[in-house]
Amino acid sequence: MLSILIPVYNYDIRSLVHELRRQCSTSGTEWEILCFDDGSAPGWKEKNREMAGLPGVRYRELPENLGRARIRNLLADEARGDYLLFLDCDSEVPDGAYLKRYVEQLRPDGMLYGGRSYQACRPDDPAMYFHWLYGSRREAVPAVVRRLQPYRSFMTNNFLIPRAVFQQIRFDGRLLQYGHEDTLFGMELEKRKVSILHLDNPLIHAGLEPVDMFLAKTRQGIQNLAFLYRSGSDIDTRLLRFYEWLKGWGGVAFLRPWLRFCRPAMVRQLKSRRPSLRLFDLYKLSLLLDELQAF
Repeated sequence: MLSILIPVYNYDIRSLVHELRRQCSTSGTEWEILCFDDGSAPGWKEKNREMAGLPGVRYRELPENLGRARIRNLLADEARGDYLLFLDCDSEVPDGAYLKRYVEQLRPDGMLYGGRSYQACRPDDPAMYFHWLYGSRREAVPAVVRRLQPYRSFMTNNFLIPRAVFQQIRFDGRLLQYGHEDTLFGMELEKRKVSILHLDNPLIHAGLEPVDMFLAKTRQGIQNLAFLYRSGSDIDTRLLRFYEWLKGWGGVAFLRPWLRFCRPAMVRQLKSRRPSLRLFDLYKLSLLLDELQAF
């Protein structure tokens, strides 16, 4: 049995669920769709409650916000299937063969990751442009490239895993806000030698966010990364490797105040009509230096 698990937060999932049900009905496998709302605003809940009456769908509203890690663990605990397909709620299915491509590759000892894509055309709203640019350039990676670093090219938006494998790892429940739960999960997969088969089966990330919200979530992600680093988690990212290199030759004390001074100018540039992704990397470094040097 296949369990499709969708954590819901402030997004209209009706179109996504209807399309998934349509594809499930022709998949030749038993299925269920679990949609758990993690503290959305009332207007979103009112729309999504329509899903509660659909055959094969379990819709539930949680009494409090659990966060991205714990709600995924809860969905897995409540699922009945031997295979778990985790999807982000702000996704669009690209075509009618999305589910079929996954079902054809099911295997009991490894994970499947389909990837993420973005619309080809830039958004009409200028406030959404930076998110679209970052996603299109950094996250929309074809399978042939992701396979070069299979455990560092994994995100939680679109992956299928045997239930027995997931329950051995689970998401780190200490992470209560956005960011790096996928990094840690990927590293646990690598430690346990769980293979990842990267497929060209992306979901379209439709839920673009205004640049102010995107930068706020970036800060949350850096806070999570710093927390994991300080707590002794064996987490490995390019940003942390650069921090270690910088600390090794004593560059942190010099660079930290300079980056902090430049941060307002960085933010203005990232909000401009021609934002720089390299400058965004420096912005993230400035946040990390502040987080790690504060302790």
